[in-house]
This record gives sequence, C-alpha cells and structure tokens, in this order.
Amino acid sequence: MGRELKYHEKKLLKKVDFTNWKQDNVKANSIIRKFHLTKQEDYFLYNKIVGKIHKLVNQLSLLPANDPYRVKHERLIIDKLFKMGLLTNEKASPSEIMDKLNVSSLCRRRLAYIVFKTHMAETIFDAVKFIEQGHVKVGHNLINDPSYLITRTLEDYVTWTDNSKIKKTIQKYRNQQDDFE
Repeated sequence: MGRELKYHEKKLLKKVDFTNWKQDNVKANSIIRKFHLTKQEDYFLYNKIVGKIHKLVNQLSLLPANDPYRVKHERLIIDKLFKMGLLTNEKASPSEIMDKLNVSSLCRRRLAYIVFKTHMAETIFDAVKFIEQGHVKVGHNLINDPSYLITRTLEDYVTWTDNSKIKKTIQKYRNQQDDFE
C-alpha cells in the first residue's frame, strides 16, 4: 500500500481539505504567461485599476442621462482612456468601456508588449530581456521597467538606445552602419 505517514505529514493532512481545494486562478495565470508579467502583483494591480474604472463608469451611469456632470465626466474618462490607448474609438460609449476595458487591454500598453508588437523582438520574453538589459528607450529616456505603460503619443518614440549592440547589429545587417564610429 505505501509507507506510513510521518507525524508532520499527518499534521499537514489534517489542515488541508482536498474536497474543497481552491482552484488556481486560471485566467490570471494565462494572462501572466501570455504577456510575460515579471511580477504577479502587476496582474492584480491592473485588475484593481480596471475595477475602479468600471465602478466609476457604473456610478456615472446611475445619474440622469442629460445631467451635465455625467456628460462632462464620461467624456473626460473616454478621452483619457483613448489617449492611453485602452479604447480604439474616440467616440466610445460608457457601455463600450465596460465591455472592452479589461486587464489584457492594459497589458497591451506595456512597454514589453509594444516592443514585441513593433517587431523589435521576436517574443515578449525577448522584449522583457532587452528592456531589462537597457537596450530600449522611450523618447530620450532609458527605460528598464518592462511594465512601463506607453500612451498612444509615446508609441512612436520607442527605439533602441544609441549604444545598443542590437541596434548596431541591425544597422550592419541593413548596410546602414555609420563609418565614423
């Protein structure tokens, strides 16, 4: 049958209820793996942010439809979410916020995903590695955090650093290498 359990093993089995064992959060784990979140806390932070936005939009929707306060603040929220790149339509409705805004949409605005999406890296894992090693800058600033959120306007300014070996290798491959370096 098997060996007899030791004292500490019996004690642990008394504390664990295998019939009502908590299921792992499959959705959270799949998003963490898909977007290669280096810190698991990032998922829960993004989830909290999305929850607060949903709560705010829900509270605004309880006001009368023609209330100037509601109209003004719904427009402000939609403009801010559009500028962040979380909404695709500038004239979105509050119901679209509730439907389309989720943790995945926030993860798609991370620097690591933008580097992958612009084909600067083959995989998100490589993108995270390049960012952490200091090969990527946003504008004039070197960014070492792969969870840095990129707005629509900053998306065009994601480039390699000037002294990056990856940039030099790409230039050499394309015959664009500067002879004076």
